[in-house]
Amino acid sequence: MNKNNDMLRNFFIWMLIFTFALFVFDYFGNIQASSGRIAFSEFLQQVDAGQISEVVIRGDNVEGKYSDGKRFTTMVANYPGLVDRLSAHGVKFEVSSTESTLGTFFGIILSWFPLLLLLGVWIFFMRQMQGGAGKAMGFGKSRARMLSDKNNTVTFADVAGIEEAKADLMELVDFLRDPNKYQKLGGKIPKGCLLVGSPGTGKTLLARAIAGEAKVPFFSISGSDFVEMFVGVGASRVRDMFEQAKKHSPCIIFIDEIDAVGRHRGAGLGGGNDEREQTLNQLLVELDGFTTNLGVIVIAATNRPDVLDPALLRPGRFDRQIVVPIPDINGREQILRVHAKRVPLGPDVDLRTVARGTPGFSGADLANIINESALLAARNNHNVIVMSDIEEAKDKVMMGAKRSSMVMKESEKELTAYHEGGHALVTIHMPISDPIHKATIIPRGRALGMVMRLPEDDRFSVTKEKLLADLAIAMGGRVAEELIFGEDQITTGASSDIKMATTLARRMVTQWGMSDKVGPVLVGDEQEEVFLGHSIGRENRKSDTLTTVIDDEVKRIVEEAYATAKKVLKANIDQLHLLAKTLLEYETLSGDEIVVLLKDGKIERKVEEPIAEGASSFAKPEETVKSVKKRARKGDI
Repeated sequence: MNKNNDMLRNFFIWMLIFTFALFVFDYFGNIQASSGRIAFSEFLQQVDAGQISEVVIRGDNVEGKYSDGKRFTTMVANYPGLVDRLSAHGVKFEVSSTESTLGTFFGIILSWFPLLLLLGVWIFFMRQMQGGAGKAMGFGKSRARMLSDKNNTVTFADVAGIEEAKADLMELVDFLRDPNKYQKLGGKIPKGCLLVGSPGTGKTLLARAIAGEAKVPFFSISGSDFVEMFVGVGASRVRDMFEQAKKHSPCIIFIDEIDAVGRHRGAGLGGGNDEREQTLNQLLVELDGFTTNLGVIVIAATNRPDVLDPALLRPGRFDRQIVVPIPDINGREQILRVHAKRVPLGPDVDLRTVARGTPGFSGADLANIINESALLAARNNHNVIVMSDIEEAKDKVMMGAKRSSMVMKESEKELTAYHEGGHALVTIHMPISDPIHKATIIPRGRALGMVMRLPEDDRFSVTKEKLLADLAIAMGGRVAEELIFGEDQITTGASSDIKMATTLARRMVTQWGMSDKVGPVLVGDEQEEVFLGHSIGRENRKSDTLTTVIDDEVKRIVEEAYATAKKVLKANIDQLHLLAKTLLEYETLSGDEIVVLLKDGKIERKVEEPIAEGASSFAKPEETVKSVKKRARKGDI
């Protein structure tokens, strides 16, 4: 495509040069002709005077030469006796009924040039709109991008944290390397493999790794590339894609976001004849046994398997589904190590701690943390990435950038300190809760402060006791505001805490069966499908009475958590004052420092020595930037 565009561009350039040359030639020719032009009456006088030696008559134009060698031109009037008059005065003449061939050629070119230019511009824009079609009306061709085995350097070594999925896919790699091993025993390798997982878990990377391990071509296309406004185009592209794949067999076809074309048929307004359903039908035929695609394996990816048409998932098509999960703590550590190979790390960096502090993060999120760490280290003029850079990057990814320019009044800062101190203190006195990693009153994103907790291990199920403790911790901030400043001085700062607590309590009642009055039943499926404003396909709708019971239970659970937090903070009010005062002084405290503070009543860190929030904002007034960086290199900061 690039080569064709270059040829077309060169053609237009040469056409412009040629046209410019024609205009220049014509312009100077006209100048030269007009410089010796005389009137016809003067021409006749010169003939009678014997001053003209020869002329050439071309239609109405006369070009001649004086006796002294100078040239002239004139236009001939309707004068029948011109030839006789020239002969009578001994003028040598030549008669031509038409203009010169060169002039005729230039005239033809100039007259056709606007039409040719318009035609060329139309062809150019048509080729641009067709993208990679390669020729006129070629939009029915496949838009799959092929990555050859020589250009694909991704292997399973570049994919971490999803070992079970890699083990399931090794069979496909083995088949692509040696298909006869399975065919001689009558075995048929699955033609379709569906990768299911949340966004950012590495489905596309895993598909490329299969092709890289097997050293086969890799065709990549998105489900939306099949859908066009013209009926039949998508089906044509599917056919062309499989034709190209069979020519490069063995190979892999990867269809990302297949739910764009593989949704349930008959759920829309097209009556089964719309473009998307025709495309899906053609894809089903190509995957079926009507055509033999030996050596061609189709891998699709989606994060919404529930909306796919059942015909796609039956045996013989996408019958093998592989879940690509969110990585656990060990997987997160492996992913961090893969991405950390590309950046220099300092000796204080502990990737295990980073993995503990990122539960629920996908591979893309972890890669983003490493990238943000590198950017922060460069901004801070560090030679290597230190742990403070990673902590800052993690906080930025989770909660947004630090709002250093925000100026808070002392009263608001004090209220924030007590609010976050309430969360932290309830956490300390709830043994079932996750341990505190950090508490800070530095604004970040939309939050004025935060208390971060780190689970020691990944949890795959949560007990009711742990959920009630989390609810009490969420209420700790609002309770602290009420106890210290009074009911009339509570603020909107607890809005996110209240929202989280209400959502968690409602799930306990409606989804997890943790309410005696409602019982162990599922009430109100969250995955209801709405079509034209009406819920369809769901029988478990709530009655008005049940809705009232659910609301009462949610209110009871949240209020009990509020009472628990109030009981803890009242019994430890002195610790709350101490913790809030220390947060006002240091702005950021680690979990270990909070434990030491509540035990000994003080911590040994000086005011100018912050943790993981940058050194310059806590430096002594007399310190220079150079001295602060010097302490940072020594490890004092």
